[in-house]
Amino acid sequence: MSYIRLFFKENLSLNLNSNLDKSQSHYISKVMRIKEGENISLFNETGEWIAKIKDIKKGIINFVILEKIRNVENDMEIWLAFSPIKFNYLNFMIQKATELGITRFIPILTDRSIVRDINKNRIKKIIIEACEQSNRTKLPKLEKLIRFKEFLKIYNDTNIVLGDLNTKEEKIHFNKKSPICILIGPEGDFSETERELMGQLKNLRSLRINKNILRTETAAISMISILTFKLLS
Repeated sequence: MSYIRLFFKENLSLNLNSNLDKSQSHYISKVMRIKEGENISLFNETGEWIAKIKDIKKGIINFVILEKIRNVENDMEIWLAFSPIKFNYLNFMIQKATELGITRFIPILTDRSIVRDINKNRIKKIIIEACEQSNRTKLPKLEKLIRFKEFLKIYNDTNIVLGDLNTKEEKIHFNKKSPICILIGPEGDFSETERELMGQLKNLRSLRINKNILRTETAAISMISILTFKLLS
C-alpha cells in the first residue's frame, strides 16, 4: 500500500506523538482529504515511518508513529556544481536533479554568471517536494553560494566531470566509491582564465554529452542521467 509522503524535520521514533505544521496539516486534511484514523508516511534522516492521524483540531493534525518501514538510503555521492540561472529554469533543474539522485548542490559564481544570487529557502522547498514525490528519504545538501576560484580550492581533490562542447571525449571511467561532482558552466560559458584554472586540476575530466549547445538546465539533467546510468550499470 502506498501512502502520502511528507518530510518531517523533527526527529522521528516509534510511538512518537506530535503535530504536523499548519501548511502540511492543510495539505493533508483539505487537499488530500485524509481523515482521522488514516495513515500517512513521514520521512527524514532517521528513515521512513508510518504515522496514524489521531485527530485534527483547529486545522492542525496530531499523529502517532506506528512503525518504521525504511532506513535512510545509502545514495551514491553525485554532486552538482552550477552557475545560478533564471528563476523558473533553476527551479526545474533543482527538481529534476533531486529526482535523479543528486546528493549535494553547489552553486558557484563565475566570471560570466548573469544571475548573481539564489533563494535558498525556495530551493530547499523544491528539494523537499521533489524528495516527497520521488520516494527519496535523504535530502540533498544545499551548499552556500561561492565564487568559482573558491570552489576549485575546496574541491580540488574531488572527481569533477565537466560537460564541455569543446572536448571530443565521449567516454569516461569512474570510481564508484568516490564522490563525483558534475560541473555545469554559466550561460555564457567559462572564461579563458577559468578554463586555465580548471586545466590545472588533476581530477577534472571533460565529457562531450551532445553535439548541440545545451541550456544549463538541459546540460545538467543530461549529465546526471548519463553518470547515473554508468554508475548503476
